[in-house]
Formats: sequence, structure tokens, C-alpha cells
Amino acid sequence: MLKRLSIAVLLALGASSGQAAEFLLTDSQQGLDVGDWKITSDKLGIKSPVPFSIEKKRLHGGRQEGVDLLIVDNGVMKITLVPTRGMGIKEVKGADVRLGWDSPVKEVVNPAFIDLESRAGLGWLDGFNEMLVRCGYEWTGHPGVDDDGRLKSLHGRVQNIPASVVSVTVDEEPPYAIHVRGRVDERTFKMSELVTWTQLSVVPGQAEFALQDKLTNHADYENEYQIIYHGNFGAPILEEGARVSTPVKQISPFNDYAKAGLKGWQSYLGPTKGFDEMVFNLVPYSDAEGNTLAVLNNKAGNVGVAVGYNTHQLPVLTLWKNTDTRAQGYVTGIEPGTSYAYSTKYQRPLGLVPRIQPGETKTFDLTYRLLRNGEEVKQALAQVEKIQAGRPTELREQPLVKLP
Repeated sequence: MLKRLSIAVLLALGASSGQAAEFLLTDSQQGLDVGDWKITSDKLGIKSPVPFSIEKKRLHGGRQEGVDLLIVDNGVMKITLVPTRGMGIKEVKGADVRLGWDSPVKEVVNPAFIDLESRAGLGWLDGFNEMLVRCGYEWTGHPGVDDDGRLKSLHGRVQNIPASVVSVTVDEEPPYAIHVRGRVDERTFKMSELVTWTQLSVVPGQAEFALQDKLTNHADYENEYQIIYHGNFGAPILEEGARVSTPVKQISPFNDYAKAGLKGWQSYLGPTKGFDEMVFNLVPYSDAEGNTLAVLNNKAGNVGVAVGYNTHQLPVLTLWKNTDTRAQGYVTGIEPGTSYAYSTKYQRPLGLVPRIQPGETKTFDLTYRLLRNGEEVKQALAQVEKIQAGRPTELREQPLVKLP
């Protein structure tokens, strides 16, 4: 049985008894924060075939003052989480592969320095540089004035809310899976009481990790919710000739500008000055259980990333192609979600603004897998083909929404 104990006691147990346990790193109700901290498989007395470590450290200087990072090293890759920024993931590094991108935003920006409503609701961009950003949960999409007259800023608030509770658990039995949990609260008087428990799980020695998020409505009234898992990838996977593959039932351009790129939606340009972002709305096919996969690989097909998710939970996929110059931000987004990136008022008629009842919990499961060689890329692409199963793809030439 795992125990929830103070850090001092846990460290002592790890050093003497060889038992894994839960480490409570942050708890706002208790006024608890352990500061800089590290635990290893050796300190826990775990004889893992692949040694691992988990480290928490605080950043200083500039707009990243006070930001906490949590670095999980499972022996083959390092995952850097940012509890201060909604439990997002800054980057993942392993086997000469990096999941992430080079944004003009160089610091890991503390939300205290971000005004989400600045620049007509585009203030979110002041901190945008992560590999994985949760866009939601109260709303997501482009900024705009909603039907009730209120401005909804770009991609919601959750990524700019520090986690109120953060804990780390290591399983007692092989394969000694590591779990990082965080609670992020969207609580506003008269508006919302949405609470999300995020969890990242990874096994030592494996080049993949899983996310499971549980969103609960703690209000006495039903609420709308939306979520886009904004996964962002640049070099070395993204390059001229890189390709994205996923089982597609229907694809349409987000706006008129994206029409020109519809037929070549799977391939990428190299860094191109003057390239505005192209966005595509996809309805994915899935297997009998609702599971599907999106794969991004480089031109040679010997490195990539596979993103798995369930269409019962996340029914649509946004593909964001931002192949601008490297300094401007050369990046693509593979973004499973409940919704596309239109402002909320345009998505209600599309049936893409779901509702959550009082006390109800919605669960979202995703996996991210490093593809480290040609054989792993080939296997992932075979999974995509298997799910597609020869079914047709509809290229819808007109956007789903007529934007002003």
C-alpha cells in the first residue's frame, strides 16, 4: 500500500526500506512546497534494470522567476513538465530526438507576467513555447466576443494556472512505473468550478508516456467545456519533406488561406519566410474501440513521433502547419480535441461545444511515443494504414465556418 507522507519521512523510507511511495511536492491548502528536490531509483532502493530519477527545481530571473520544473528521467528520455504552467510539458528529449520546438519565447514564462486579454485576447502567445499545451477547459479556440458579450481569450486559461497540488508516485512492483499528478483549478465566482487532475505515466526504459486527465464539474449547474491537446513539434522531426499520417474520414481548410494547401496537407515545406499558418480540420477514423493514431516523421522516415488518442473522448483533430522561419517559430501542431480552433460561438452550431453536468467527470487519454529509427516509424505508419482500412477520405474544399 502506497503511503502519503511528509517528504522527510519519504526520503528516509526510500533510503532504508526500499519501498516506493507517494511524494507530495506541492499542496496549496497546506501551504506546502518542498522547493528544489530530487529522488532516484537508488534512493528508493529500487533495483530497476534502467535507473531513473525525478527532480523538481525552481527557475529564477526575468519572466520565469518562480517557475517550477519537474524533470522525469526514465533512463531513455527526459520529460520536462511545468507545474506552474498548468502541468504542461516543455519538451521531451531522448535518443537524439527532441519533442518540442524553438519559439521566439525563450523563457518559461510565469503566468503572473501574462495578461490573457492583451492584444485583443492574444496574450496567451506571450508564454507559448511548450511541446504540449492544454487549451481549455472552460473554452478554447481563437479569441472572440461570445454570444453573451464576453471576450474569450485565445485557447482558454488552464495553461496559465499553476497547479495547486503536485505529487509523484513510483509503483512498488516492476516495471516501477512513475506517475506525476497535478490538480489545476478553474474556479471563478458565478462562472465555473472546473477541476482537472492531470496524470503523466512513464515506465523506466520505455520511449513513450501516457497522459490521463480527469475533468470534474464541481458546480451545481451544468457547464460547457472544451479541450485541445496542442502538441507542438519542430526540428529535427519537422523539415522539408517531413510528413504527417493519420486515418482521415474528412479534412477541410480552417479558412480561405488554407485552401491552397489542402491537397498537400500531409507534406511540409522547409522554413519559409512569409508563410502564414495553415490550419486543417480533420475528422479521424478509429478502430472498434475508438482508438486512433497520428504520426509525424522526417523526410528520411527514420525519426518521428506517434500520438495516440480516443475519438470517443476527443472526436476531432486540428493540424496546424506553421512553417515560417526558424527565428519566427518553425513548428507544426498535432492537436486532438473536443473542438477545432474556431472561437466558441462558431463551434456551437457544429456540435463541438460539449456540456458537463454537476458532479460529472470527463476522462481524456493520450499517448506520445518517440520513433527512434526507421523500423519504429514503419510500424507506426502500418498502424495508421490498418485503422484507415482502405476507407475513403473526403477532401472538403470549403471551410466549415465562414469567418468575417
